[in-house]
Amino acid sequence: MQRLWGGRWLLPGATLALGVGLGVGLRGAWPEGGPPAEGLLARLPVVPVLAAAAAPPSPPVPGGAARGELAKYGLPGLPQVRSRESYVLCYDARSRGALWVLEQLRRETLSGSSDRAACDFQEDESVHEYHRATNADYRGSGFDRGHLAAAANHRWSQRAMQDTFYLSNVAPQVPHLNQKAWNNLEKYCRSLTKYNKNVYVCTGPLFLPRMEADGKMYIKYQVIGKNNVAVPTHFFKVLILEKLSGEIELRSYVMPNSPVEETIPLERFLVPIESIERAAGLLFVPNILKRTNRLQAITAGSNS
Repeated sequence: MQRLWGGRWLLPGATLALGVGLGVGLRGAWPEGGPPAEGLLARLPVVPVLAAAAAPPSPPVPGGAARGELAKYGLPGLPQVRSRESYVLCYDARSRGALWVLEQLRRETLSGSSDRAACDFQEDESVHEYHRATNADYRGSGFDRGHLAAAANHRWSQRAMQDTFYLSNVAPQVPHLNQKAWNNLEKYCRSLTKYNKNVYVCTGPLFLPRMEADGKMYIKYQVIGKNNVAVPTHFFKVLILEKLSGEIELRSYVMPNSPVEETIPLERFLVPIESIERAAGLLFVPNILKRTNRLQAITAGSNS
């Protein structure tokens, strides 16, 4: 796997971790007749935290009233989660893009009469104007507006497909990668719906350190447009596959945001899920051990 990280990029971590985070249960199924109108978040149950309820009440903390005073004008920022028709997204105001996008794929969602030509990239007006990308940021930048939740994953509804064109679901992507190897990975994700009950896909950017000539590690990335939209150094996809047999399989991929030959087998981009968790500051599949003891993780060198 070392040859994947050209230019001396380093992806920390080497062992598999199951994780405890994202905060959203990765389960649920479309009801008969297709997905309901509400967003994906409403269909993914959040597992309540019971430990706090069982604990004895804490004594008053000195200064508690003062801390309440600090919030009376509003807090400077909170995690920004968006529930769309076709995905759930966590937004990063600093990078002008998503931290992660979570979607559920099934065979019936991949077909329909939706027309990509009728969709237009648009600003996400639910994001403050100080912190959102615009189409002007991408013009002349040399980067594609690369979907995180892919438009072709949601042909079942014109609205669902249009939702993937919000610029909050987009990141600056090298055209060769977007149109070749990354497109192949998206097609592969869709093909997995033929053999699995559910395919959950979590996609996001990575900003990885590299060693410079002075022997020190730096995280450096380009920004584009007047809004300084961050250009990721890499992208990840974490797949959670629910088998008809009841088994759950994890597959985790990382690709550099640079030209990648589409002839390279996708298996070459498999990495341990822990390496993505460490690099992205995220933790995946928090409820997986509560739902199954039949788990298989596919990484480079394992049978896939």
